Amino acid sequence: MTATWHQRLLTDGFGRIAATLPGIVDGLSVDDLLWQPYDRANSIAWTLWHIARMEDAQIAPLAGTDEVWTSDGWVERFDLPYERAAMGYGQSTEEVAAFRLEDPTLLTGYYQAVHEATTKLVDGLSEDDLGRIVDEHWNPPVSGAVRLVSIVDDAAQHIGQAAYVKGLLKLRP
Repeated sequence: MTATWHQRLLTDGFGRIAATLPGIVDGLSVDDLLWQPYDRANSIAWTLWHIARMEDAQIAPLAGTDEVWTSDGWVERFDLPYERAAMGYGQSTEEVAAFRLEDPTLLTGYYQAVHEATTKLVDGLSEDDLGRIVDEHWNPPVSGAVRLVSIVDDAAQHIGQAAYVKGLLKLRP
């Protein structure tokens, strides 16, 4: 079956995040990934984890599945000092600073698993799915299409932030 234009568009948008994220991690040590350029700033590791978590937490309800985070054991592998459902929204600066990481491949592995779930959802989308209201807490209510574009937009902004912090590593004292 040939992909529709909206499937191709969403696949491209999410694919750009999936293609960029590993390159940010590549070549960095755990200390580099956890470095905060100033007090109260997000580290690269926390930012990349947040990208994966927010995508996972928003894709799962659209797909009618459990989050990859809890269903595939990622929450245990990361072993973060957060509630299981934490995804970064509303976290205090202390909570962000408490993010820890021992293995950088957790970041890329978790995002890859989330991306696979996202791709599976996008591959099965219909016009009706895109138009269906998925969140009535906003005015106007949020459709499936708006939610998906919002996820891509949020992830793209955060990828840029992580890349910027990676560039700042060269200036680190």
